[in-house]
Amino acid sequence: MNRGRIVGILFFLLLITSCKSDPVPRPQGYFRIDFPEKKYVRYNTDCPVSFEYPVYAQIEKIKSGEVNSCWYNISVAEYKAKIHLTYRPLNNKLSTYSEDIRSIVYKHTQMADDIQEFRIIDNKRHVFGIIYRISGNTASSLSFYVTDSINHFLSGALYFSAEPNKDSLAPAIKFFAEDVVHLTESVNWE
Repeated sequence: MNRGRIVGILFFLLLITSCKSDPVPRPQGYFRIDFPEKKYVRYNTDCPVSFEYPVYAQIEKIKSGEVNSCWYNISVAEYKAKIHLTYRPLNNKLSTYSEDIRSIVYKHTQMADDIQEFRIIDNKRHVFGIIYRISGNTASSLSFYVTDSINHFLSGALYFSAEPNKDSLAPAIKFFAEDVVHLTESVNWE
């Protein structure tokens, strides 16, 4: 064999064996989610409350057997997200209604990593309440209530029609949490 051919074969063998590297495990990734621009429109309910909701959502009035029921869903089908809303006249049941919401939130403690409470105090519009941020693989990641402390009580919770996974849902939870905060900041009692 000629010397040039041997050098060529050795060079080729050296080239294919030297370019290998040890495999590096990659963390599991999630799809990028593109969210729409934040814009809101006012919704005047059949009940004595109005609020602003995102233009990329639809309002669904929930029919029930109750007379004058005030149950609504703010639905964003593209993201499988719903904000369930319930309006009730207060009828001297502020402590009962607020404790019901708190009790429901704290039932998540087995699966929750953390539960944070953010107080809402707006003396000018007479809107007071709490937003509960529930971290972890829980059914709902956000619950809230607002009231005027005399006549009105509006409560709600954010749900996704997906298996709870705090890592994959984190961007969506953050995005829709801003909508919930905006909703509470735009509540007007009629």
